[in-house]
Amino acid sequence: MKAITLFEKKPVLSFEVFPPKPNVPIDSIYQTLAALKDLHPDFISVTYGAGGSVPGASTAEICETIQNQHGIPSIAHLPCINETKESVLEKLTVFREKGIENILALRGDRNPDVPPKTDFRYAADLIAFIRQHGDFDIAAACYPEGHPEAPDLDTDILHLKEKVDAGATHLISQLFYYDPDFYTFREKIAAAGISVPVEAGIMPVTSKKSIERMVSLCGASIPNRLAKLMARYADDPASLKAAGLEYAITQILDLLENGADGIHIYTMNNPDVARYIMEQIRV
Repeated sequence: MKAITLFEKKPVLSFEVFPPKPNVPIDSIYQTLAALKDLHPDFISVTYGAGGSVPGASTAEICETIQNQHGIPSIAHLPCINETKESVLEKLTVFREKGIENILALRGDRNPDVPPKTDFRYAADLIAFIRQHGDFDIAAACYPEGHPEAPDLDTDILHLKEKVDAGATHLISQLFYYDPDFYTFREKIAAAGISVPVEAGIMPVTSKKSIERMVSLCGASIPNRLAKLMARYADDPASLKAAGLEYAITQILDLLENGADGIHIYTMNNPDVARYIMEQIRV
């Protein structure tokens, strides 16, 4: 199933998982998927597993399991910063053979120790290439507060328009913790002529260390209310997790009330977190 068709019955609720690391048993990801299936998400996206993931649990293999064993549409992440046209064509062939119809096309994060390839400078280049070489539904990433490498949000939105014009049919946002930032972003992209559905990306705060790391990578800001929670429960991990989940639920309910096209939950492969959130918002 093409993911774009799911937005016909808005709002969409979806999850993100990632391939297990080499020191994690391969069964862990399949146990996670079995647990997430019971929550009936509209789709599950799978981040790109390069050489660091467990053999037998690649992005394509996990996507195939999600679709064939659990009957849920999947989206395969495909970053292009370290890919050539030939290697992307090989991956598209694998996706096609495994029945994967949906791709999240990304530039990917820069690694200072690995010079990037030059075939695809931007995600828009990859999107146009995929569009030329297969009947895939293509999603793209967006940044409600602007990409950390962009000089400002307006410039970043111009680049986002290039992704949509190249063939992206819907967008999944980077995590954010202040809903008004998302609403401002939504108004700005509409003014720029972007009318495709946008899912709001939500990553619950379950530990101070992990969220500070993610925020430093993606450039998201921590609003005052959340900062106070993190400071208040800095030495109480269980209470911080509980408060972080309630914060995420409040965010999601506000987003749904204000007409968000969908909610994409970054599960960090923790089905218990996803289950608690889904139970609360469905009430």
